[in-house]
Amino acid sequence: MRYLAVMIAYLLSGSLVAATWTVTDSASLSAALMDAASGDSVHLAAGEYPGHFVVTKTLTMTSNAKAQLDALGSGSALTVRAPNVTVKGLSIRGFGASLYDRDAAILVEAGSDNVRVLDNIIQGPGFGIRADEVQNIRIAGNHITGNAKAHKLDRGDGIYLSYVTHPQLYQNTIQNVRDGIYLENVSHSRSFDNHFSEQQYGIHYMYTQDDEAWHNQAFNVDGGYALMSAKRIHLHHNQVANAVDFGILLNLTHESKLHDNQVLATHNPKGDVALMSEGKGIFIYGARDNQIYQNLFEANDTGINMAMGGEGNRLWLNQFINNRAAVKYVGDSLLEWSYQGQGNYWSDYQGWDLSQDGIGDLPYQPNDSLDRLFWLYPELSLLLDSPVVALLRWLEQQFVPVSGKGVRDSAPLMQPFALELRIAKEYQ
Repeated sequence: MRYLAVMIAYLLSGSLVAATWTVTDSASLSAALMDAASGDSVHLAAGEYPGHFVVTKTLTMTSNAKAQLDALGSGSALTVRAPNVTVKGLSIRGFGASLYDRDAAILVEAGSDNVRVLDNIIQGPGFGIRADEVQNIRIAGNHITGNAKAHKLDRGDGIYLSYVTHPQLYQNTIQNVRDGIYLENVSHSRSFDNHFSEQQYGIHYMYTQDDEAWHNQAFNVDGGYALMSAKRIHLHHNQVANAVDFGILLNLTHESKLHDNQVLATHNPKGDVALMSEGKGIFIYGARDNQIYQNLFEANDTGINMAMGGEGNRLWLNQFINNRAAVKYVGDSLLEWSYQGQGNYWSDYQGWDLSQDGIGDLPYQPNDSLDRLFWLYPELSLLLDSPVVALLRWLEQQFVPVSGKGVRDSAPLMQPFALELRIAKEYQ
């Protein structure tokens, strides 16, 4: 007998209920995937399962993580070509590295809607989980590790979705990949409680809309959250620390809300402020009509960097604390960064509050010339808190820039405030 079928089946009103097939090797797994009926379950006993496997019916595949699929170095380990499939508790390795051929641990093909990929352990050079042209996929609780020895751009993404609607991505741990979660032409995604490290970007949005991400954490990455050519993204209550290029990127992204995010210690050791390659807490480039509020940007090379058409955004109630330079703005406008009488907190603000209303009596106007001087000559950083520098900053704040260019916060906050990260809500 090629496989063992444990039939948990009862005759109810003349109908046979779903069966559970227990398999022990590659041959019995392939046979069960072929012979099982839609609605059946296939349980993999502990052991090695070398080969490439395809699911063409609505099945549930389960294991206790001691069953290991091994694609032997090429292609995809498991390909799903049916809707309503669940893949849970597998260990998968040995899939290929060809991004052009879509090599993945789990490849979900077009039309395979309502797939669930849960609690799997994945290790390999290609895509961890890739899905194209599907709806309502749920990817949760997976541990995905890429090839740390490969250049970041040659690795597959941990989770790659293209032309997908309403995906739910949560409680995944992803490291040593290209992007943790890469979304292209996706809409209404929900990403929360994910952990990213040692990769290019944590979450990368490209041509997406109506997405939401919260309570994600990114550490030791090139960039935390990249929003590019996207619309109506709601990014809130996320963290990123020890990034190289940026914490948050807004590039040609519009009508989005960013709030209650924490960006700490973004630093590029090879950065050049003249080339805008320094580590940025938030980088706004050609983005407009976005609301940016109640975020914390602390100990970054530059707190906020804005350039090339990024003027049409609203910023208030943010905190810029102990950044090497608070602001870098490249543009021809005079920007007002306060809203309804509330500005931002700037740790280098030199004003006072005689009315004791919590708002500085003088506007905050970052001094680009001083900031650039400290950038070019880091050894002068010891003078940052000196009376001379304080006087120069104070004098700068007394006048609107003669050129009519720059940044102005007319209602700077005198004190920082606590920023609480929301505990991720249950998502059914």
